[in-house]
Amino acid sequence: MRSPTVSTKLQRIASQAADYPQLVFTTLAHLIDVEFLREAFRRIRKSSSPGLDKVTARQYAEDLEENLEDLHERMRSGLYKAPPVVRVWLEKEDGKRRPIGKPTFEDKIVQRAVEMLLSAIYEQVFYDFSHGFRRGRSQHRALHELDKQLWQLNIGWIVNADITGLFDNLDHGHLRLFIRKRVNDGSIIRLIGKWLNAGVMEEGKLKYYETGTPQGGVISPLLSNIFLHYVLDDWFVKEVKPRMEGRCFMIRWADDFIIGCELESEARRIMAVLPKRFGRYGLSLHPEKTSIIRFKRPRSGGGGKDRQNGTIAFLGFTFYWAKSYRGYWVIKRKTARRRLARFMRELWRWCKKNMHEPIQQQHQALCVKLRGWFRYHGVRHNYRALKAVFACAGRAWRYWLSRRSSKGTVNWEKFDRLCVSYPLPRPRIIHNI
Repeated sequence: MRSPTVSTKLQRIASQAADYPQLVFTTLAHLIDVEFLREAFRRIRKSSSPGLDKVTARQYAEDLEENLEDLHERMRSGLYKAPPVVRVWLEKEDGKRRPIGKPTFEDKIVQRAVEMLLSAIYEQVFYDFSHGFRRGRSQHRALHELDKQLWQLNIGWIVNADITGLFDNLDHGHLRLFIRKRVNDGSIIRLIGKWLNAGVMEEGKLKYYETGTPQGGVISPLLSNIFLHYVLDDWFVKEVKPRMEGRCFMIRWADDFIIGCELESEARRIMAVLPKRFGRYGLSLHPEKTSIIRFKRPRSGGGGKDRQNGTIAFLGFTFYWAKSYRGYWVIKRKTARRRLARFMRELWRWCKKNMHEPIQQQHQALCVKLRGWFRYHGVRHNYRALKAVFACAGRAWRYWLSRRSSKGTVNWEKFDRLCVSYPLPRPRIIHNI
């Protein structure tokens, strides 16, 4: 008899999870066979950096079937060991650094296989207002939902919050308890425990941590979503919302979330209880990125308290009240000032660093950068920021081309002729939200 395909297995699990909300899955690991691992291999991004063993996706694929059979046997017998994760640091907007983990490629396959199983279950559990790291969701969908809720619910007050170091501070004990609410398969729980306790290789030294899950791991985003589902999402729906007199909503993207309230008193009550709620589970809110914001629709005459309205920062955009061309009050979006300034600085530095590269190569790279920026930030009401980035790219490119030889400055007339042969992408609105 032909064995069920991977998609059939996942659909069956998802259907059971949706039809029986109280069901606890106790036998899942046996579903991960060689075919399942092969599908996990297919879903992994092959261009990412290798981990501690320096094995790349191409090297692993040279003897793929043999490697997958050996991996399956080690998983089945319980001999699979999770290798340490190599940690590197990336610069953030505020000058601080963010840690990123690089697991080995084989470990990514195992993590992806387990993630596929758990996602089939937890996609039926997660609430619709949770958008981060979920298949079929996007940041623009979260932005659209925020815009929609602000309009429809007559929201006047916003609790804008950010969790400090979510991936570094996840409590392992609480996480295991949360997972066992729906999944109590010993093999799956042990695998997750191996990843949590595998250690981090940083600057040649192996370190072990009692909390946290390394950023960069395939399984980490799902584990963080499971943790916050029970700490925040489920708590908001079952305990906070029923106690509200006015209307309210929540939108969450990973560790960044917004709670909107119709009444100021209720926003302040939520703000007062949030630190206590997170403190029970070893988490805290970022003091500089968490605040209460007045965001009421301005009155026709304006002035007075309307000037006290704040702005909402979410996913790189700033939401604010403004007049439309027809004179109506509308909610507009623009790229956050810091993010805009940072990207312009990056363009300038890149042009300086690569000014001696061939023109064609510089042009191709700049096109990729600009198209990526316009694809994300090309939302309605944000055309001015797109034009500013386009102009900055032109200025930076011309300036550093002028300094790569002693023959003289590339004036604007000469640069315009160059742009006929090598045109930069023009700014345009892509997302009409």
